[in-house]
Amino acid sequence: MVTKEYHYKVEIFTAAIDQQLQELNNRLSEQTTELLILNTSLNFRDDYKCFNIEKICKLSEFFYPGDFLGDEKVHLKCELQHYVLDLLVHPDLKNLSILSDLCHVLVITRKTDMYPLVDRLLRLVLTLAASTVTFERAFSVMKIVKTCLRNRMEDEFLRYYLLLYIEKKIAETISIDDIIDSLYLIKERRAHLK
Repeated sequence: MVTKEYHYKVEIFTAAIDQQLQELNNRLSEQTTELLILNTSLNFRDDYKCFNIEKICKLSEFFYPGDFLGDEKVHLKCELQHYVLDLLVHPDLKNLSILSDLCHVLVITRKTDMYPLVDRLLRLVLTLAASTVTFERAFSVMKIVKTCLRNRMEDEFLRYYLLLYIEKKIAETISIDDIIDSLYLIKERRAHLK
């Protein structure tokens, strides 16, 4: 006897979640998965229930060892303890939903002066997502662009070609006349393009 609830809950929903987890495990390395798990310890929703100082210190120690030297690791832990107490009391910091808003409010309220190491860690975590996606996209595009026929392409030309290939949608919005005008502004040309 299988009920409808059991069918949708176990057979469909659980199977879909398992398939998604398997796909994520295939695409992401163990190090990337660990990094994402440690990043969730910075979550400040629900009155900072997920905020875990030990995991945040582990994040800074393993993934940003060059950014936090000797004594700074100890100071970061102390800063985080004071930081959590301050966040629970400060009215501007209570109703935030994303890390970028938190960084913005920390700058406005000048809390970055009080917690420079926490601010540095937040900025590193915020730049991580953008840099990881950009590098992954660049390497996958390089496999397409750099073929045997284009193997002797110089680095500078390859860099510009990859940038245009990756940002196709933006490049399509630029007209040829705008490109010609910008070339004329850089320096005078012998050949007239217009």
